[in-house]
Amino acid sequence: MVNNLWNHEKASQVTNGVEELRYRSNLIGTDRAVCNWGGGNTSMKKIEKDFRGRDIEVMWVKGSGSDLATMQAKNFTGLRLDDIRPLFDHDEMTDEDMVAYLAHCMIDNKHPRASIETLLHAFLPFKHVDHSHPDAIISICCADNGKQIAEEIFGNRFIWVPYVRPGFTLSKMIAEGVQNNPNAELVLMEKHGLVTWGENSEECYAKTITIINEAEQYINERINEESVFGGQKYVSLSDEDAMVILAKVMPVIRGAVSEEKKMLLTYHRGEDVLQFVNSYNAPELSLIGAACPDHLVHTKMVPLYINWDPQTKDVEGLTAAIKEGIARFKAAYKEYFERNKNEGDKMFEPAPRVILIPGLGMVNTGKDVANSRVSGALYHRAIAVMKGSTTLGNFVSLSENESYNVEYWPLELYKLTLAPAEAEFSRKVTFITGGAGGIGSATAHRLVSEGAHVVLADLNHEGAEKVAAEINEQYGANRALAVKMDVTKEEEVQVAFDKAALTFGGVDIIVNNAGLATSSPIDETTLQEWNLNMNVLGTGYFLVAREAFKQMKQQGIGGNMVFIGSKNSVYAGKNAAAYSSVKALETHLARCIAAEGGEYGIRVNSVLPDAVLQGSAIWGSRWREERAAAYGIHPDQLEEHYRKRTTLLVNIYPSDIAESIAFFASSKSDKTTGCMLTVDGGVPAAFTR
Repeated sequence: MVNNLWNHEKASQVTNGVEELRYRSNLIGTDRAVCNWGGGNTSMKKIEKDFRGRDIEVMWVKGSGSDLATMQAKNFTGLRLDDIRPLFDHDEMTDEDMVAYLAHCMIDNKHPRASIETLLHAFLPFKHVDHSHPDAIISICCADNGKQIAEEIFGNRFIWVPYVRPGFTLSKMIAEGVQNNPNAELVLMEKHGLVTWGENSEECYAKTITIINEAEQYINERINEESVFGGQKYVSLSDEDAMVILAKVMPVIRGAVSEEKKMLLTYHRGEDVLQFVNSYNAPELSLIGAACPDHLVHTKMVPLYINWDPQTKDVEGLTAAIKEGIARFKAAYKEYFERNKNEGDKMFEPAPRVILIPGLGMVNTGKDVANSRVSGALYHRAIAVMKGSTTLGNFVSLSENESYNVEYWPLELYKLTLAPAEAEFSRKVTFITGGAGGIGSATAHRLVSEGAHVVLADLNHEGAEKVAAEINEQYGANRALAVKMDVTKEEEVQVAFDKAALTFGGVDIIVNNAGLATSSPIDETTLQEWNLNMNVLGTGYFLVAREAFKQMKQQGIGGNMVFIGSKNSVYAGKNAAAYSSVKALETHLARCIAAEGGEYGIRVNSVLPDAVLQGSAIWGSRWREERAAAYGIHPDQLEEHYRKRTTLLVNIYPSDIAESIAFFASSKSDKTTGCMLTVDGGVPAAFTR
């Protein structure tokens, strides 16, 4: 059952009408079983002063493109009701005319565009109105016998409105239905949702929750878990087995769905998802259509169901089924577009947004993790609706043509335009070793600022988590992942790339940046010191690059590696034979991988910094003292010494290296591989020749 979350103490602290509406809206949106992500809308009507001090009746309504769970007062739009009410006498009105008219009714042109369903709220005579998408209600509205079921539950207290796309006509139908039924307490919108109302916010919210619970109780009393969706055909894999298989197939999925535009992936293994994907009826049920019109932009009309027996644990067979299934889905989507397109329509990526795999769960795709998660969240709701509808009768959905017209509806697509524009590294995942250090963290911030998602791998897990937390706080949740990894340990490197696959679907860019340095005259260089440098800077770079290469080949959509070498990659540093030798190895390894990677679209380049002291754990270690001793100066003089030896008389900072990494990782260097770029202020002894 749905909980009534109203808190009188918090509600009493609300200081104005819009904040009151914001509080109620957030409560409704908090429970996704009450309202979809981004869906539903709320309103309130009150008397306010206009700019001349006159009393006017204003309706505050949710602005287009916001989410009830998180919206703030600034996301609502105020409109003059005296200007809107005359529209009720019109016989018809196009979407374009409605949007243009409502723009003239706004009390402040800085407010967001009003909700698609503004007239629904305006035409109803109640001070507070909620429109929501509760699972239990939509289960009734998407059942072929839904109206009959509603009569059993609500008697004569409801208005049933046949499916009509939101806009003027639907708003007028709802208002007329309420006018003609003095007993009406709610409106059921076929294949869509619920409308409730009240004289104050608490009454309106309480009515919404009460109505939902009446429907939910009715459904729950009739559900037989053993026979839901026709019963269970398959048994779910254990979490351990599922993670192993998902880590192997997610890069395959990512590559197959990213041919047109790169996509990021997430997965879900909730009980509801597994009950559905493992069932006998899932293949047929999933093809009927969306459970709510609001889902279509994010889930498409149907998901892709992969026919696979999880008990075989046949990864090779699953991989083949995924590739074939995605290719088939794309071909079918292109045909769907051609059958239904209107003049001026441009086809979205034809790849599935929801992929269902027995035993494993659901994989979702999107332009970023946030959008992928939205697709998943909405399909959780679809599963709940199908469960309810098939308990009551048969699940039904919109026709193909109406599904298309909602998916490509300009008023829905407008919401997508409110998102920030994509940038250079949007849709890309970067894996950075030494992610907690100065260069690693600066690179992460630089790439994320232009759209990237990042994996920060470091032995210093606490430091990596700190950087990831900073990024997620600044740029939004799930943009950065911290993993503890020792680059010298093969299993840890493999596990880290598995985590990248499970979190984002795979990687596009790696920055091989893990570092250390030692300094000793050659005759004092121990085997232990030599092996330490070789293990971290040689073997470590090899292991990371090899695992990245494997994953990039699996994806089949190219890739990009940037190795962080050193001035010493080309310059024989005094008293640094071990360090200089392995730095030369790094850059040559990069060139070797570049030679192999070309046919797969994998580019590999190297950046050669020098004396990046700021934020570096290396320069906070004995290396500073050792290098100062080699030059016969005090450690505090080292930074100035390095500045003076450059031809440009400059110091080098992590942000300088991050810029050069960004260049190699970007489309600006698409035709460059096997290259070295020095960022050292100009050290003549290290000029490449």
